[in-house]
Amino acid sequence: MSGVEGYMYPNEITLYWSVLIVLYPYITGLVAGAFILASLVRVFNVKAVAPTYRLALLTALAFLIVAPLPLQLHLGHPGRSPEMYFTPHATSAMAMFGFVYLWYLMAVLVFEIWLDYRSDIVHLSQSTTGWLRRLYRIMTLGSQNISPRSLAIDHKVGWIVTIVGIPSAFILHGYVGFIFGSLKANPWWNSPLMPVVFIFSAMVSGIAAVLLLYMLTTWMRKMPIDMPCVDTIAMYLFYIFILDFSLEMLDLVHRVYEADESFRTLNFMVHTRLYFSQIVLQICIGTLVPILLLAIVQVTKLPALVRRRIYVVSGCLVQIGVFAMRWNVVIGGQLFSKSFLGYTTYKMALVTREGLLVAIFLTILPLGILWVLMKLLPPWPEKEQGSLEPAA
Repeated sequence: MSGVEGYMYPNEITLYWSVLIVLYPYITGLVAGAFILASLVRVFNVKAVAPTYRLALLTALAFLIVAPLPLQLHLGHPGRSPEMYFTPHATSAMAMFGFVYLWYLMAVLVFEIWLDYRSDIVHLSQSTTGWLRRLYRIMTLGSQNISPRSLAIDHKVGWIVTIVGIPSAFILHGYVGFIFGSLKANPWWNSPLMPVVFIFSAMVSGIAAVLLLYMLTTWMRKMPIDMPCVDTIAMYLFYIFILDFSLEMLDLVHRVYEADESFRTLNFMVHTRLYFSQIVLQICIGTLVPILLLAIVQVTKLPALVRRRIYVVSGCLVQIGVFAMRWNVVIGGQLFSKSFLGYTTYKMALVTREGLLVAIFLTILPLGILWVLMKLLPPWPEKEQGSLEPAA
């Protein structure tokens, strides 16, 4: 068969986990990273990144809504997925994900957004007309009390929800790495560092995504970019990126030092079929280059325009690198036989249910949902919204 080398069983030639399974951990990583950035304001009182607080929450919600869709499309019978709620299995990591997802969506993220926006929702329910007025009244959940005492309670409860949400975000994305890392039959995945690497790479991608979205939306609104805000975000991105890269290198050094019976096969994969996606895209373009660019900003005094351009380039390269990491884990782990005597290839289709066009659509869909959410719940300060009204 074309693309197959060595000896493989027929059931090992075709890859059962496609690009949609690559996209799933990538999207959930953006959710976790965006929420962690928002928690810097609410929990750790980092005032500099306050302009991105609401945007980060809405970004997390938009991507979280889309997160299960790759799995649903991958399933042969997606209508059976509710069965995991009706017949729960506590020992199944995949089954428990459904409950983690609902908990994080409804009890954490949506609740925190509602608490933060409740005052705005009440005002909008009184100032708008037509179907928007009815929608905002439904969103108030019958609570019209926006007294100072009531808003103080909202703030305190929101702080508690964020505290609970931080480990929930880690669990939401860390369990994906846990599933891969617990598969002892596959040496490419079987590593105790896999969940930790997934979590830190999620923080990197999510923070970079919010940084890019903040700069893009600010430019589209023709408002000045808050440079102390983006500089602070870039600083946190740089430090977390260093930790993420260090963990990945630690995992690599451990594999090289251990050099078990699978090492020769994994080494062959890195130098041949995964060379471009791992060495070129993930490590060089998606990791070393943005780390170097962010390091230059940290140690030198550059003009604001240059820093903004560096942040845009770094943020885009980060997304490429993290997606390549997910690709190398999911696809790379299926390209060799269990006997280490054969290798196969993955050919991505274009218009099938799990093809390239569907993956591109699922990647863009959260941005459309985010646009709708920002129209309903503007994440910008009131003074900025007021300054835009005459221009509109």
